[in-house]
Amino acid sequence: MQKLGTLYLVPVTLGECELEAVLPKRNIDLIKTLNYFIAENAKDARAFLKQCAYPEISRAEFSLINQHCKQEEIRFFLEPLLKGHNIGLMSDAGCPGIADPGAEVVKLAHQKGIKVVPLVGPSSIVLSIMASGFNGQNFAFVGYLPIDKLEKTKRIKELEQLCIKYKQAQFFIETPYRNTTVFEDLLKTLSPTSKLLVATNITLSEECIEVKSISAWKKDPAPNFFKMPTVFGIYI
Repeated sequence: MQKLGTLYLVPVTLGECELEAVLPKRNIDLIKTLNYFIAENAKDARAFLKQCAYPEISRAEFSLINQHCKQEEIRFFLEPLLKGHNIGLMSDAGCPGIADPGAEVVKLAHQKGIKVVPLVGPSSIVLSIMASGFNGQNFAFVGYLPIDKLEKTKRIKELEQLCIKYKQAQFFIETPYRNTTVFEDLLKTLSPTSKLLVATNITLSEECIEVKSISAWKKDPAPNFFKMPTVFGIYI
């Protein structure tokens, strides 16, 4: 019986920074042994491999995944694993499988009995939860808020009620160019005493993590986070 390969979940940097600051040497050494990768963007993936001093980038083979990929395509991506080759699954930023289409790859790998190995690396979501001071035993990451203004306001109120009823901290992200709009909607909708986390450019030189009550946020200047990757969190 053909021995199956291993699916390695390969974290990448969250932006321009020194690899050694966020990734262990074991990751970089292992990446250099892989020939097959699944990634969202080939250009970004090659740039990351180059940063890792990957030998002969031309030998790296990429399968590209997005949220529109069908199960049949993902099954095809896993073919090298079924033939005994290892594959590295990468996200555009941070850890694959978290707010990332790679989760479908992982799910299918488990169904096929393929070994899945997550490597250590930066996750803006996990690091933001750690730095929030919110309830670390009961929290939820809820992805993106609705774009429609009325639906967004309704969702913000729902999340605040979850904080109150279950003492459950709520975390979410937004497309960076919408950060300002979301921030303004949060200030308008949340109770003055509710706490708001704004965590921008995690692990990068411009990193900024702030937690204030809504009333305090209203008194202070808005964060400088336009078009910058940001995690938001709310709690009571």
